[in-house]
Amino acid sequence: MLPQKFTPQQALPKLKKYCAYQERCHQEVQEKLYSYGVFKKDAQEIITQLIEEDYLNEERFALQYASGKFRIKQWGKVKIKYQLKQKGVSEYCIKKALLSIDKADYKKVLYKLADAKLATLKSEKNIFIKKRKLQDHLLQKGFESDLVREIVNDI
Repeated sequence: MLPQKFTPQQALPKLKKYCAYQERCHQEVQEKLYSYGVFKKDAQEIITQLIEEDYLNEERFALQYASGKFRIKQWGKVKIKYQLKQKGVSEYCIKKALLSIDKADYKKVLYKLADAKLATLKSEKNIFIKKRKLQDHLLQKGFESDLVREIVNDI
């Protein structure tokens, strides 16, 4: 079955619902429009209208995305920044979103993750392997290497 094609007038209300359901980045909306078979020129006009009517706001999306990924998935700033870049979010919005993360909470989460990982590494006798596994885990979660090094050196 072929995907259904919509005219720009038919696509607009669908996209308003799509954007009202949760915050979206411009790239997600653009991909949705293309999946509806809307041409590039019409897609840009619809995106402009969604921005004017405040259904689409990149800054709001970035702030919500960063706080959600930090609170729920406990990602570090490096990983959040990378994912926002992948979604085509501007540098300004990325910086603003990362600054919105509370420094005290950030460190608290980092130490909590480190303690949890160390608890799983109790049976590891070699201190170097233990440190390496902890470091790899924290870096994979997206925390800055200098903060990770600080914690690993404290062991």
